[in-house]
Amino acid sequence: MGALREGVNVVDSKGIIIYSNKSSADYVKANMEEMVGQHITKYYQKAALLEVLETQRPVYDKKIIHDEGRVFIVNGIPLFINGIFSGGVATFRDITEIERLSKRLESLELELAQSKMHDVFETIIGNDGSLKDAVNKAKRSIASLGGPRHCVIVGETGTGKTMIAKAMYSFAERMGVIKPGSPFIEVNCAQFTNSDIAAMEVFGTEKGSFTGAHEKPGLVEGADGGILFLDEAHALGTHQTMLLKVIESGLVRRIGGRKEREVDILIITASSKNLKEEFIPELYQRLAQYLIELPPLSARSLEEKEKLLEFFVNLYQASAKSRYGINLKIIFTETAKNILLKAKYERNIRQFRDVINVAIDAAAPLVSNIGNDIKDIKVLVDVEHLHFKMFEEEYSPEIKQDNSGQASTLDELIKDLNFKGLGPRKIASELKKKGIHLEYYQIAYRLKKYKMI
Repeated sequence: MGALREGVNVVDSKGIIIYSNKSSADYVKANMEEMVGQHITKYYQKAALLEVLETQRPVYDKKIIHDEGRVFIVNGIPLFINGIFSGGVATFRDITEIERLSKRLESLELELAQSKMHDVFETIIGNDGSLKDAVNKAKRSIASLGGPRHCVIVGETGTGKTMIAKAMYSFAERMGVIKPGSPFIEVNCAQFTNSDIAAMEVFGTEKGSFTGAHEKPGLVEGADGGILFLDEAHALGTHQTMLLKVIESGLVRRIGGRKEREVDILIITASSKNLKEEFIPELYQRLAQYLIELPPLSARSLEEKEKLLEFFVNLYQASAKSRYGINLKIIFTETAKNILLKAKYERNIRQFRDVINVAIDAAAPLVSNIGNDIKDIKVLVDVEHLHFKMFEEEYSPEIKQDNSGQASTLDELIKDLNFKGLGPRKIASELKKKGIHLEYYQIAYRLKKYKMI
């Protein structure tokens, strides 16, 4: 026992040490010989052997923290000789460092879990800006102490309603609100020809409920235990009452059926319409407690638009790398970049993304024209690569002709000023005098369009 790394102490029935090994002596900075004959408490004030002596029962894996903060795990058993209790033997080992590492590991695991819970929203561009209120409401609808809440997301087409819904699903999964791998079912209710067909898909049908009807579970049942995302939910029409019943009672009845089935789902609805006008009042009141509003791209800051541009460029580059092993470096000229960022997009971020992709397509070479040995390509996107119709001004370009015979259209006026030797900035200054407000890069775009610069 003297060679064991664990400490060993043997005491008689009165607690007097009759044996201690070297590890035990080293722990208390004593030698083995002088410990023998002393009471165990002289060296180990909190010795587990005291409990063994008192109860005459074994002690297993008892954790003892000594005054200096060191932590020991101790096992002790009673000794009986000829049936008479004669003392006890204990083994122990120092687990101070293990305890420290264990606590650090727990702390790191907690930090990791917390970072995962927040990363899903922190990666959304605008989470601390134009989308701050929307993100806060989305989190609260999932992680409220009283339980998750059904909600509605509103915003114009292409503002990111589906993105927010998927982020909420990931957040719910990581928060433990739903189990990992729980279903996330998304459906656009407006894709169906009428509200009756939409309701059949969402709520299911019973055999014989109408000619040719089969027994078919709906998406509500399919999403049991998870999240059902109903985009353009107003398209359910009069069947909104069935959705209200699911929300209020957690029960769903298939079209034409009598049996009510219990479901445990979180419903996220979304629409580009004014839901106060489109939803029945009871449903709107129930969902509008968590009304998550997404701003159009035009209402977002220039900084956020630049981040979105960078994000879509990175996606394009990553796609080229994963598909063809090509390291693509995409650069937009300042003029092209300014035009992109200042243009108006009716379909918001979705259209912004499409315009960026098409512009890069126009500037980049075709895969078939790239040699097998070429792995690094630099692409410069300029005004000529932009889709012209995307950037026409909203106001009419017509300008009344004056007595001096000045050009009758805005484009012709810009051409005339350019022929006189004026550059984009000076042309902008001259137009301003005439009450026409154009940025220099918008003028540069028009000149580029007519191949004048």
